[in-house]
Amino acid sequence: MIRLYRAPFSTNVERVALALAHKGLEVESVLIDYADREPVIRVSGQPLVPVIDDGGTVVADSRRILRHLERTRPAPPLFPGEPAGRAELDVFLDWFDEVWKLAPNGIEEELEGPEPDRERIARLGERMAGALDRFEALLTGRDYLLADRLTAADYAAFPFLKYARGRAPGDDELFHRILDEHQPLGEDHPRLAGWIERVDALPRAV
Repeated sequence: MIRLYRAPFSTNVERVALALAHKGLEVESVLIDYADREPVIRVSGQPLVPVIDDGGTVVADSRRILRHLERTRPAPPLFPGEPAGRAELDVFLDWFDEVWKLAPNGIEEELEGPEPDRERIARLGERMAGALDRFEALLTGRDYLLADRLTAADYAAFPFLKYARGRAPGDDELFHRILDEHQPLGEDHPRLAGWIERVDALPRAV
């Protein structure tokens, strides 16, 4: 059984929870409080979730966990088997985490500072809103972001893009408010809206 260290409403934890359910794996969850990260520090040597303990193998970071699951339980797959498809997925994951995330992270940084730069916030918000068109285009002629079937790309992006449809009751985290407020899902994004609905209906490890 895999032990999953998680926290409420965590986007990166949801990536892993979706992937664990996709693989059909049995999971024991350890819910941590953001005010007391000692359980996850004790097992992994660092304070961030998600972390998994897979029979004594401890893996931190959502993307590293996805790759660990694919390496140790290859079926059903999260990554394409052919080199070109796997490389395309790697490019997408790098772009999403290292480029797309810069905008919401930058807005959060400004809002947590003593004197937020409103012009920078507006520019970054426009970048987030404009990215919705790119996701809409990726879904042209297919149900999922990079293929006709689910891949790690869908599980990596969904926990962030789902906020275009709003937040769950009780979720008032600043980062999630940013994702909600700066991703205006409109009538010109029907494929993206349908994708959010499809992925949201999938099971998650609890």
